[in-house]
Amino acid sequence: MRAARFHEYGGTESLVIEDAPDPHPGPGEIRVRLAAASVNPIDWKLRAGALRQLIPLELPAIPGRDGAGVVDEIGDGVQGVNIGDRVFGLGGVTGAAAELLVLSAWAHTPAAWNDEQAAGAGLASVTAMGGLNALGSLAGRTLLVEGAAGGVGSAAVEIAVARGATVIGTASERNHEFLTSLGAAPTTYGPGLAQRLATLAPHGIDIALDTAASGSLDDLVAIAGGPKRVATVADHAGGQRLGAHVVDAANDSTLLSAAADLGGQGRYTPRIEQAYPLERIADAHAYAERGRTRGKIVICI
Repeated sequence: MRAARFHEYGGTESLVIEDAPDPHPGPGEIRVRLAAASVNPIDWKLRAGALRQLIPLELPAIPGRDGAGVVDEIGDGVQGVNIGDRVFGLGGVTGAAAELLVLSAWAHTPAAWNDEQAAGAGLASVTAMGGLNALGSLAGRTLLVEGAAGGVGSAAVEIAVARGATVIGTASERNHEFLTSLGAAPTTYGPGLAQRLATLAPHGIDIALDTAASGSLDDLVAIAGGPKRVATVADHAGGQRLGAHVVDAANDSTLLSAAADLGGQGRYTPRIEQAYPLERIADAHAYAERGRTRGKIVICI
């Protein structure tokens, strides 16, 4: 199969397009012929070697954790999916920037989503839902999402609105119209946030979700009224220090199916800012490293 790989840790120039061995699913897994794969922060951090102590890789490695396509091989013990079904989901921490990807968690792609949207849904939706679930029931509560314009943040906004929350999202001013289109009241991040929120939410903020690791976690705890009213999917060290909910992304088919259900209802649509062909994955990583992505970046296979 054709794949993007890096043979050593380094910059985007380390990415090459070449032939790689075809993967095959083990028990409880499926293989998908990918139409598109997503680019996530962990992808370029792994490629750069920033996480080599925490997550050592066997090189050469194929970047990418999630994608969407058509099932073409099914492992032992798998039920509820057939060859030819459109699915999206998650594999290991690497492997997605290729023609074939083994998934350990998946859901059927709603007809309302195209391949690029489905590719952008996997990691973003399970991360957002994990963070939201840690905060309990959302109906009737006012939620603050820090970093609401990114891939996880934008998913969290739409999912929380669908669950009945009033959502306020922080983002740079250029993304305020985007947040409004998702159903959130926008505000800027940084100094003075508590004062701005007093105007937007005169009855206060009930709960907060940090998706940005912007150094604001202490402020979010103070604004929400305690660490157990705050979840972070981005600042693990800060969350542990403060006693907030710290959430890791999980390869969870139940969460993916819940996201697909909302997609089928038209209540959650992954937002794609840029799509690149596989041959331009270096450009996609460079764009992602700027840290200003609105929604998701995807690679078209």
